Amino acid sequence: MIGIVATIKTKPGQGAAFVEVASALAREVNANEPGCLLYILCRADAEDTFVFMERYKDEAAVEAHRAAPHFKEYGRKMGEFMDGRPQVQVLREV
Repeated sequence: MIGIVATIKTKPGQGAAFVEVASALAREVNANEPGCLLYILCRADAEDTFVFMERYKDEAAVEAHRAAPHFKEYGRKMGEFMDGRPQVQVLREV
């Protein structure tokens, strides 16, 4: 199993717009990516900070996610509201 934690800061006042687009992405991922076992959006305690928690069955599922048209489309849309690049941590289950 592969886990990914992606922490995203949004520009001040852009959180609601980000959540709308990011939630649509989460729905697409959960409906269309059988190799993705968990894909949820969370609000962090820090202001303007959100976290995607992700879990994939294997590396092929991660690559399928990155290549998915919906990931690319919503990723571009989310970028408008983000304050910098996401901080991504990849975890491998032991």
